[in-house]
Amino acid sequence: MLIGYARVSTQEQDTAAQVAALKAAGCEEIYREKASGGRWDRPKLLELISHLRKGDVVVVWKLDRLSRSLRDVLTLMERIQERKAGFRSLTEAIDTTTPAGRMMMQMVGSFAEFERAMLKERTQAGLAAARREGRVGGRPQKLKPQQRQEIIRLVKRGRKTAADAARLFGVHPATISRLLRSA
Repeated sequence: MLIGYARVSTQEQDTAAQVAALKAAGCEEIYREKASGGRWDRPKLLELISHLRKGDVVVVWKLDRLSRSLRDVLTLMERIQERKAGFRSLTEAIDTTTPAGRMMMQMVGSFAEFERAMLKERTQAGLAAARREGRVGGRPQKLKPQQRQEIIRLVKRGRKTAADAARLFGVHPATISRLLRSA
């Protein structure tokens, strides 16, 4: 069975053009969704994958309708393949039910893996260079060392509660809790 998936990112957009293309391609069932392609919590996509049977083919109008992230696309492809189903993208002419289509997806996967490795390498080199220059990554501390000592002193002596100290210094109570645990 050919099963279509149509997705738009915002409520103002419409899936009509995608649905028309999917129907013209012969899709018997079409799942429609209004959700960002960068999110994993897309109920209709998850429902579609959970209902796949051996021999079914997931059809999308364009590859980016499945996901914006290549890594996510490859993960979804694995999930589709695990269910012994195929995948077809109408615009990019990718069809994993054919040997050429499977080869194309493997090449795309190889490029994605290469890009991830290069990104990791560049990130590590950048972090090492920053450390050599004396810079430390991460989020800046909300509280200065003197403020941390003052909070510990006030709470330990019973002059302020943790919640009072959080309000006084303009931080979340969890920040105070972590500070007190580490003291």
